[in-house]
Amino acid sequence: MTFPIRAQWVTVPNQDLAIDAYFAYPEGPGPFPAVIVVQEIFGVNAHIRDVTERLAREGYAAIAPAIYQRLAPGFETGYTPEAVELGKRYKAQTQGEEVLGDLQATIDFLYQLPQIQTQGVGLIGFCFGGLVAFMGASLPAVVAAASFYGAGIPHWSPGDGKPALEYVENFGGAVYAFFGLEDQSIPVEDVDLIEDRLRNANPRHRVFRYSGADHGFFCDQRQSYEPKAAADAWEKTLRLFNSHLTAG
Repeated sequence: MTFPIRAQWVTVPNQDLAIDAYFAYPEGPGPFPAVIVVQEIFGVNAHIRDVTERLAREGYAAIAPAIYQRLAPGFETGYTPEAVELGKRYKAQTQGEEVLGDLQATIDFLYQLPQIQTQGVGLIGFCFGGLVAFMGASLPAVVAAASFYGAGIPHWSPGDGKPALEYVENFGGAVYAFFGLEDQSIPVEDVDLIEDRLRNANPRHRVFRYSGADHGFFCDQRQSYEPKAAADAWEKTLRLFNSHLTAG
């Protein structure tokens, strides 16, 4: 079933910070399960808004908060080399505790809305957002998380905190992680480390590897788009959310 949807920009309060967020949701009273979409380094751009709307058409209330709000309000860009360098510059200035606080503020915002279920939320993130979604799976309200090609998970987190992989010990829901085997930014050894840690933590956690797929393989606006891998990963992501969040 495909749901008719509405979409709009909203403001998520987090203490003295007002976070811009793109919110797409099915028409009707609900209540609907919620999914937070975590951006790449390129901001809440057309690709991220499209993913948000795709989730809404599947019966989820989906929201994409701007995780660069403190650094560059309204920032969004495409995929040129210059855009990559700018996005990396903002990424280097983010702080893990602040980003996790923004995710929690987004959850609190959602839970105040009458059309939202409050039995837990899903997370999906791409690129830098894949790493953030991995960390965000440690938040108590997160019951399912899909992390797409998050580079540096075994070794790094924003602000030089503990590596994102160390957050596994606090995962309460199910986590799926997706990687392209042609991704030069994520060594196979890192994927092995992630898979071993997830497998030992919980059999509900799974890692999926795609031969012939590069970094950004899910994004149909990038040259690295790989439609077969993207379609399979989307199907698995929906299965994950459908298993742990009740749609419609």
